[in-house]
Amino acid sequence: MFYKSIEKAADSYDVIVIGSGLGGLTSANRLARAGHSVLLLEHHHRLGGLATWFKRKGHIFDVSLHGFPYGMVKTCRKYWNNTIKNAIVQLTDIVFDNPQFSLKTTFDRVDFTQILINKFGITQAVVDSFFNTVSKMNFYDDRTMTTKELFEKFFPGRSDVHRLLMEPISYANGSTLDDPAITYGIVFSNFMNKGVFTFQGGTDKLIGMMQEELEANGVTICTQSKVDRVVIENGKVKGVAVGEKVISAPTVISNSGITNTIDNLTGREYFPENFIGEYDQVKVNNSSCQVYMGIRKGDSIPEVGDLLFTSTAPDFEAVEMRAMNTCSRTFSIYYPKTRPEAPDYTIVASMNANYDDWDGLTADQYQAAKQDIIERSFSDLDRYIPGARDKCDWVEAATPKTFNRYTLHTKGTSFGTKFEGLNISRTLFKAIPGLFHVGSVGIIMSGWLGAINYGVIVANDVDAYLRQ
Repeated sequence: MFYKSIEKAADSYDVIVIGSGLGGLTSANRLARAGHSVLLLEHHHRLGGLATWFKRKGHIFDVSLHGFPYGMVKTCRKYWNNTIKNAIVQLTDIVFDNPQFSLKTTFDRVDFTQILINKFGITQAVVDSFFNTVSKMNFYDDRTMTTKELFEKFFPGRSDVHRLLMEPISYANGSTLDDPAITYGIVFSNFMNKGVFTFQGGTDKLIGMMQEELEANGVTICTQSKVDRVVIENGKVKGVAVGEKVISAPTVISNSGITNTIDNLTGREYFPENFIGEYDQVKVNNSSCQVYMGIRKGDSIPEVGDLLFTSTAPDFEAVEMRAMNTCSRTFSIYYPKTRPEAPDYTIVASMNANYDDWDGLTADQYQAAKQDIIERSFSDLDRYIPGARDKCDWVEAATPKTFNRYTLHTKGTSFGTKFEGLNISRTLFKAIPGLFHVGSVGIIMSGWLGAINYGVIVANDVDAYLRQ
């Protein structure tokens, strides 16, 4: 059942899920299938977390990067349904354009291998050795090697190759050359399986289909229902408080960020001192800016690629990518084929960003900075689609403060935390029995595929806990 407030919810459930990102949605679905009573609470009027959309002047804009790995096909078939799985289609034209190289790729291992050999002059043996190394990386491997050290081992002094390999992953999960190599290897090898994919019909259709399945499986969904606190009694979870209403449950899954879960929803005072000591080492990942451009009905744009990784910066540098005046951005181009039921041309420019750069601005400075990223995005887009600005009848910008407002993520983070956050997330229920966390955390559990897979993992943990 779906309600637009908490009022009609029952007084108790087996599981309460706070937040409806892809991780929370998946956990709720899996646990309902397993026979547990599940309540899903979302503070916004729309489900999806960062996997969401909005409408302006007849356009539908997706709020997230336009692409995910092939692993989503298997994951959606196994943990959602075949209808969702069958709507996943490949993006075949991925464009890289920067001062070091310009190329188009299908972004799969075969094509990337040929590019590295023929365009960059890397030997077949080195390329194969690199791909084999990253494909074998897993969470339990040594974490001391950085991504930079990994690149230097196989491609010493080749900043152009480093850029080719790293830039799209930085956009996908906020990682840098200084992060552990395994966080790069796990994500990169997922993409290198068979390329980049998207959901035909748009995010709105995906979330709608997920909502239908959740309701069919008996999940109670309440939107506009902001959880104020997780209720803890005698060191264990007892439920949640939404305004004056308290709902009891032996297990609570927070799909809020791990920092928000501990500091605000629960309270540091309920956790053991040694746990808080480890938690205080966790670093929040960066946020994003996006510029949404809608092409006037009746006008069109040429097919220039599905994803355009563009930059005029001389070298790859994660700090430059997050700067307010960055000259590095990704254009996600949505052609009518993306939403065949409601054909439209829209463009989303995505940039990594730091929350603190935006938080200290005055109201006038903030509006001026938003206009600046719009102008910079149009200026860059003009290299690929001349005159696109004149064809737009809607333009809008989102900043880290926008994402903080709508998702409540700490500092508007788009990718959760750095690697240290994953262990905190995984051991939360050991610190407070009955309290679990799911969502973008630890870099490798970010993005659409990471979030859904993590939702499955946490659902299995909760099911085992409830059956003890």
